[in-house]
Amino acid sequence: MGAVGQGMELALAEARAAAGRGEVPVGAVVLGPDGAVLARAGNRTEEMFDPSAHAELLALRAAAAAMGSPRLPGCTLVVTLEPCAMCAAAMALFRVDRLIFGAYDPKGGGVEHGARVFETQGGLHRPEVIGGVREREAADLLRDFFRQLR
Repeated sequence: MGAVGQGMELALAEARAAAGRGEVPVGAVVLGPDGAVLARAGNRTEEMFDPSAHAELLALRAAAAAMGSPRLPGCTLVVTLEPCAMCAAAMALFRVDRLIFGAYDPKGGGVEHGARVFETQGGLHRPEVIGGVREREAADLLRDFFRQLR
């Protein structure tokens, strides 16, 4: 299993842990330029009483702290769900080189759906985007979580 495969496996583990805490099951991992894991996180919006405590933002912030830089050139963000517009805009600001995500999000996504942040005129930064990696597994986590809430 390569670095990206390992990253998605860890992101899925973070998503499962988030579900166990009663959070929407989304997990994220930041891989450094060498493929090493810099940071990993799951959603913590309920726990932190913070609607911006998405897995992506938490992982990006931790990776930036680990690198000692506000920018993450050469880094890859691996996340279980297509990022929302807020998280996509943050990725542009962090200058992440590559985004890999699992499930598509037609309602709340901001990359392939909705705002399509990276396609806007005058966009700050546009990472390489690969969607649908282990899509079914990531989507099943979300579906099962929301089914249990009903």
